[in-house]
This record gives sequence, C-alpha cells and structure tokens, in this order.
Amino acid sequence: MASVKKKRRAKIAKHKRKKRRRRDRHKKK
Repeated sequence: MASVKKKRRAKIAKHKRKKRRRRDRHKKK
C-alpha cells in the first residue's frame, strides 16, 4: 500500500510541475 501512495504523490508532483511550466510560457509571451 505504501508503494501506491508514493506513486500517487509522484503523479501529483508531476502535474504541479507542468502547471508551473505553462505559467512561465505565458509570461514569456
């Protein structure tokens, strides 16, 4: 079970990183 929780956390972190990248792109534009 602990393994599943860790995987889920990694997925959330990935999504958060993507959102930050998108914001930076808009700022550049």
